[in-house]
Amino acid sequence: MKEESVNIPSGQLKLEGLMAKPEERGPAARGAVVCHPHPLYGGSMYNNVVEAILEALWKLGFATLRFNFRGVGASEGEHSGGVGETDDAKAAMQFLLSQPGIASDAAIMAGYSFGAAVAMRAGAELKEVATIAAAALPVGMSDFSSAARSGKKIVLVAGDHDAYCPKRGITELAESCGAQLRIIDGADHFFGGYEDILTTELTELLGA
Repeated sequence: MKEESVNIPSGQLKLEGLMAKPEERGPAARGAVVCHPHPLYGGSMYNNVVEAILEALWKLGFATLRFNFRGVGASEGEHSGGVGETDDAKAAMQFLLSQPGIASDAAIMAGYSFGAAVAMRAGAELKEVATIAAAALPVGMSDFSSAARSGKKIVLVAGDHDAYCPKRGITELAESCGAQLRIIDGADHFFGGYEDILTTELTELLGA
C-alpha cells in the first residue's frame, strides 16, 4: 500500500510518520498504529517486524500509521524511557483517527518489542482502541498484567527462542487475560527469516 509522509503533533513535539489508506472508496477504514522497537538500540519505523505487521494490516484493509518515537530520525525531542513514547503513541492514534475516511473507533494499537510494551500501555488507555497487537512483548523485563486486563482484545505473537519474551511468561500472560497467542517455532526476538510467518499469523488473528 502506498504510504505518505506526515507530521504528527505530540505535545510540543513534531513526530515523523508514514500513513497509508486503502484506495477503495467505501465505508470508513479502521485505523491501526504500529510502534517500533527500542530507540536506544537502533529501533525505528523502518524495521522488518514493523513492516511484517503492516503487511498483515494492509491485507485486512486497515489504514495504518507508523511513526518514529521522539528523538528518532526526524522526530523532535529525546528518548524518555517509555513515558513520553506512550504519549507519542496516543498522539499518533488521535492523529490517524482524525483523518478523513478513517473510522473514529474500533482501532488497533500494535507494536514490536519496546513498541509492543508501549502499545499495550497506550492502547489500554484509549477508548478508541478495540484491539492491541503485540509482537515479542518483553514479558521477561516488565509486568503487563494490568494493561492486559483492560478489556481490549489482545493478540500476542512470539518466537519460541526469544529470551526477552520467554514462552512460559507470554503463555501465562495470555492465559491470565484471555489473549489470543501464537508461538512461532524457531523464531527469536528479531524474527529474522520468519517475517512472512509473522504476517500470516497476525492476519489470521486480527481477521478473526
